[in-house]
Amino acid sequence: MGSVYRARDLHFPNVVKLVAVKEMVNMAPDPLVRQTIMQNFEREANLLATLSHPAIPRIYDYFNQDDRAYLVLEFIQGKDLEAVIGDTNGFLAEDQVIGWAIQLCDVLSFLHSHKPDAIIFRDMKPSNIMINHNGEVVLVDFGIAKTFQFGQKGTMIGTEGYSPPEQYRGEATQLADIYSLGATLHHALTRRDPRLEPPFSFGERPVRRINPNISVELEAVIATALQYNPSERFPSTDKMKDALLNVARKTGTLSKITTTFSATASSIKPLWTFKCEDEVRGTPCVYQGSLFVGCYDNNLYALSAADGQFQWKYATDGGIVSRPAVFDGNVFFGSEDKNLHVINARSGKVSWTYATNGKIRSSPRIAEGHVFIGSDDNGLHAVNANTGRALWKFDTSDYIHSTPFVTSDMVYVGAESGDFYAVDFRGTMKWRFPAKRAITSSPIVTSQATYFASLDSALYALDAKNGWLIWKFRLGKGSISSPALADDYIFVGAADGFIYCVDVRTSKEVWRFHTDNQIGSSPVIYKDSLYCGSTDNHIYCLEYRSGRLRWKFETGGQITGSPIVFDDIVYIGSTDHQVYALFA
Repeated sequence: MGSVYRARDLHFPNVVKLVAVKEMVNMAPDPLVRQTIMQNFEREANLLATLSHPAIPRIYDYFNQDDRAYLVLEFIQGKDLEAVIGDTNGFLAEDQVIGWAIQLCDVLSFLHSHKPDAIIFRDMKPSNIMINHNGEVVLVDFGIAKTFQFGQKGTMIGTEGYSPPEQYRGEATQLADIYSLGATLHHALTRRDPRLEPPFSFGERPVRRINPNISVELEAVIATALQYNPSERFPSTDKMKDALLNVARKTGTLSKITTTFSATASSIKPLWTFKCEDEVRGTPCVYQGSLFVGCYDNNLYALSAADGQFQWKYATDGGIVSRPAVFDGNVFFGSEDKNLHVINARSGKVSWTYATNGKIRSSPRIAEGHVFIGSDDNGLHAVNANTGRALWKFDTSDYIHSTPFVTSDMVYVGAESGDFYAVDFRGTMKWRFPAKRAITSSPIVTSQATYFASLDSALYALDAKNGWLIWKFRLGKGSISSPALADDYIFVGAADGFIYCVDVRTSKEVWRFHTDNQIGSSPVIYKDSLYCGSTDNHIYCLEYRSGRLRWKFETGGQITGSPIVFDDIVYIGSTDHQVYALFA
C-alpha cells in the first residue's frame, strides 16, 4: 500500500519549496516478502538517482521510518493524463496528443539507451503521465521499472489493458513500452479505457471508428505500436517518434505542436564560465581535454574543457574570429593581424606563422597535409601544414570570410563578391557559381551537392561536380550562417531571426523556429538536438526533427560565433566577454 503527499521542504525556511513524498507502507506478514518489498522500493530510489531528464522527476531523499519507506521527489504541478482525459469535454485534439506522444518517445528513448543497462518502464499508462503547468509530460512512478538484460525472464507485472501479451509471460523488452504507449494514445484519443475491454482487442476497435476526427496516418501509427507480435511493432521509440513527426508534417499539425521541454535560462546553470578581456565572436574547438578559443582582445586562449581553468594564452596583433583547428599537436588559426598562426597545443609557443596581405576572418581547414584558409587579400591559400611553406594561392574577386570545405580532390569556398568557387588541389578553378550577394556562409559538401547560404536571402544546393544549380530555397532575409546536415534535412539561420529546416530532397521547408533577433551563428547537430546562437543573447537547443524548443540559455551579450558540442557539453562564446560550458 502506498500514498503520495504534497509536502514542504523545511530545510528552506525562507522560501516555499514544495516536494512530493511517496510513502510505502510495508505490512506484509511474511518476512521474506517484507524484505523483497523493501528492496524493490530501494531499487526505485536508486534507479531515479541515476536519471537526469526533463521528463523524469528528480529525487531529493530516501529514508525509512518504522514499517514505512519514503521517497522525496520533485513536485510536479499539474494533473495526470487520466484526469485530463476525464475532465475534457469531447475528444482531445490530435496535435495535442501527438505533441505529448513525441515527448513520451523522447523519454522512453532516454530510458532504453541508458548505460550501462537499458531501463524498461513497464507501466506506461495515463495515470503515470503527469501534464505539468507548461503542458509538458513528466513520467512518474518508476516502481516497476527495471534494467533490461537480454534473455532474462521476469515476473509478470504491469497494468492489465496497457501491458502487451509478452509482458504476461515475464518477457518485457523495449518493445513492451511501445505497446503500452500505443495503448495510452488509443485511450487518450478514444476515451475508451482498455482496462474495461477484453485484453488485446484494440484491433476490434480502431481509433477512427470511435473518433473520426483523427487522421488515417495517426491511426496507422497507433495500430503499428499495438501489434500483438512484438516484431511487427516499431523497432524502437526513435522510429515511432519519426512516424509521429511524419504524421504531423503530412497533416499540417507540426506547427501547432506547442508542447515542449522548454527549460529557460533560470533553470539552466553553466558547468563553468571563463571571462576574457573582450568580445568572443568566434567558435571554439576542443582537443585532448583543452578548449581553444579566439577573442577580440587579440588572444587565443587555452582552457581546461572540464572546468574552464586557464592554461595559457597566445597574443597576436589583431582580433580573432577564426575558429581554431588542430593538426599534429598544433593549433591553427587566423587573425586580423593578417597572419595564420600555428601554436603548440600544449605549451602555447609559436611553431610558425604564415603571412597574407589581408585580415584573416576565415577559419582553417586541414586536409592532405595542407591547411587551406581564406584572407581579405582576395586569396584562398594552400600552405604545407608542417613547414608553413606556401603551395599556392588562388585569387578570387573579393575577400574570403567563408571557411573552405575540402573533399578528396576539391576545395570549395565562397567570396564576399557573391562568387562561389570549386578549386582543385593544384589551385586551378574547376567551376564558379555567381550568387547575387556576399557568401560569408561556409559550405558543406556531400557526394551529391554543395550547400551554402548567401546575403541574397537564399540557401543554395549546387551539383558538387559541375556547379549547376539543383535548387534554391528562399529565406526571409540574408544569411551568413553556415548550414548543417542531418538525415535528409539541412539547417541554417538567417537575419530574419529564424532557424530553418529544409528537406534536401524536395527543397521544401520542414519547420522554422523564431528567435528574437538576427542569427549570425551556425547551427550544430549533436545526437537528436540542434544548437544555435542568436544576437538576442540566447543559445537555443531544439529537437532537430520537429524544431521544438528543448531549452534556451541567456548570456549577457550577442552570440555571433557557433557552438561546439563535445562529450555532451556545449561550449559557446558571447560578446559579453564570456565563454560558457553547458550540459547538452
